[in-house]
Amino acid sequence: MGIFFDLMQQDELEKQQAQADTLEDRVEILEQELQKTRALLIKTLQVLETHVGKDIDGDGKTG
Repeated sequence: MGIFFDLMQQDELEKQQAQADTLEDRVEILEQELQKTRALLIKTLQVLETHVGKDIDGDGKTG
């Protein structure tokens, strides 16, 4: 299901990017995409650490 969400999100980003008129608009879109990607990466890492029971990112905690 995550793959479908990513595809829908990518489609929405492409629509927004097509509508962006200025470089500043494009930078804003990319910054938003980066924030979403980072949040997804953190959630994925937490689930993975909980699943394997190991501290993968070196923060001293699992999950």
